[in-house]
Amino acid sequence: GRPSDDSFLIDAWARGHIKQELLKIGWPAEDLAGYTPGTPHPIDLAEDGWSLRPYQRQAVESFSEGGSGVVVLPCGAGKTLVGAGAMADTRTTTLILVTNTVSARQWRDELLRRTSLTPDEIGEYSGQVKEIKPVTIATYQILTAKRKGQYAHLALLDALDWGLVLYDEVHLLPAPVFKLTADLQARRRLGLTATLVREDGREGDVFSLIGPKRFDAPWKEIEAQGFISPAACYEVRIDLPADERLEYAAAADEDRYRLAATAPAKIEVARRLVERHPGERVLVIGQYLDQIDELAEALNAPQITGATPIPEREELFQGFRDGSIPLLVVSKVANFSVDLPEASVAIQVSGSFGSRQEEAQRLGRLLRPKQSNHTASFYTLIARDTVDQDFAQNRQRFLAEQGYAYTILDADGIDAEAA
Repeated sequence: GRPSDDSFLIDAWARGHIKQELLKIGWPAEDLAGYTPGTPHPIDLAEDGWSLRPYQRQAVESFSEGGSGVVVLPCGAGKTLVGAGAMADTRTTTLILVTNTVSARQWRDELLRRTSLTPDEIGEYSGQVKEIKPVTIATYQILTAKRKGQYAHLALLDALDWGLVLYDEVHLLPAPVFKLTADLQARRRLGLTATLVREDGREGDVFSLIGPKRFDAPWKEIEAQGFISPAACYEVRIDLPADERLEYAAAADEDRYRLAATAPAKIEVARRLVERHPGERVLVIGQYLDQIDELAEALNAPQITGATPIPEREELFQGFRDGSIPLLVVSKVANFSVDLPEASVAIQVSGSFGSRQEEAQRLGRLLRPKQSNHTASFYTLIARDTVDQDFAQNRQRFLAEQGYAYTILDADGIDAEAA
């Protein structure tokens, strides 16, 4: 219908789809159509000696005024607490979407600690458990699971009259969830992230379907206020031996990054860097499983990959937190939503090509405030004069934009430089 010359009536189900299409042709839409209140549910912040930090309160207020949108905060700056604050402001049934089961349990623990919610009010909806409660925490993976070509768990989106949908690590929103999110436009939506960089270039979809950026706190500003740890970033350049350089030069383009990223010389350099930081909690991070196996053996350290069962992961992460396991070798499963506050050293041996998003998340593992007061040290090991070095420049761009400088070190000089 056409109520007037400059307006159109649209079906409620088309609200998100129309915003997407308008964005594609360069006409981003401001959505003023309002939201369903959802089923009321009392949620209060616990009052036991803590309160939201000023920037967290500002983020909550910015979201509440706008109704939907994205809050950007560095890792370690308390995005979960912003989510809890938004829930206490809206006081309604809430669906929380997270990246994995470990993250779901961290959200549950934090909500129980920081809010008036009880265990009976919080449900987990994942591969292992299917609970629907006034506050339900579900994984992106379960939402995108298909059975006989159909999304098997779509009913979750309408299981309760949700008044608020929270998207943790919204920059990781899988493409199918964009389509599902288009049907949630009548619900208030809050996206939480440390970086809005998406490697598939779909940042526009985040804004059109979740909402505009409501709050963005520069990393260095929060560091200056003492709420996240200062960090020093190093790029350690390693020369390939003549035989490996010859193999690299003769390799097909698609094989070159792997050859450079998994150069055996990196293992010895990683060992020397670990020795430079006695008494600190160290994460060694790699992309390739065979390299992770070699690192774990060379460093005599436990490893965590996608194949590690959830209970074993949680046990190893807890050992790292309490100091009984000071060194962990991890794959990209530790990039996101893992709370390791005392990690003060990360040694990145290989990564996902030129992913700026991943660089931000990996540095973010070190930024949570520490009881030890160690300055965080973030090392990236690079094979000199290879695509490994080219990709590293792209990865570092995001951190440079946040105000972090990189010190370039030669592998032969790290014993003097890193001391």
